[in-house]
Amino acid sequence: MNKPTYKELLDAGVHFGHLKKKWNPSMSPYIFTERKGIHIIDLNKTLESMDRAANAMRQIAKSGRKIMFVATKKQARDIVAQAALSVEMPYVTDRWLGGMMTNFATIRRSIKKMNSIEKILSDETATNITKKERLMLGREKEKLERVLGGIANLNRIPSAIFIVDIHHEHIAVKESHKLGIRTFGIVDTNSNPNEVDFPIPANDDASKSVEIIVNYMVEAIKQGQEERRKAKSEQEAAVVREE
Repeated sequence: MNKPTYKELLDAGVHFGHLKKKWNPSMSPYIFTERKGIHIIDLNKTLESMDRAANAMRQIAKSGRKIMFVATKKQARDIVAQAALSVEMPYVTDRWLGGMMTNFATIRRSIKKMNSIEKILSDETATNITKKERLMLGREKEKLERVLGGIANLNRIPSAIFIVDIHHEHIAVKESHKLGIRTFGIVDTNSNPNEVDFPIPANDDASKSVEIIVNYMVEAIKQGQEERRKAKSEQEAAVVREE
């Protein structure tokens, strides 16, 4: 796993926090100094936290469990969606629906509805629906896909959740706590790092900062998935030898 260097984090602006007046005092262990009224994050702490989070993610992926990625802020959406897709993990980038995990059965029903609309629309021979109905169904599918597309293949609640900006996604954090889901999060100086199990102190507003951290987490997941595949094929080979 290629860990980002101190300089790379610096170049990506990972160290820039919020204005001093907006700070959360719980972030003080992660703050290096203050410059022109802005808090500067200690990048040594960021690197340590990234390692801790990446190791935990690797283990989760190795065990074959799911990690949900959440980022509804405009500058992080595409980065997170692409990253999650590259490791076949669920993601939420449009908006967090209240009860997305605490009321998962209802969400599953909406996903089923989305899939059945998809089925109807892909059937070119269907003559029992009018042009107008097809148009309306298309719009509904688009709407559902925007919100639920990233979790369409999620059959059960994920084992962990990775959040960009825990302050912005406080409902997702709250629901995760309720269900005992392990939480990972990029935590800026205006947030409370104690709200997540694996806080990563960093700038959560700059896309470059988000990208460098998300990519490192994805690399850890890929490593875990590879270790799982290897262990599985070794197991299968051992069974063949025994036979």
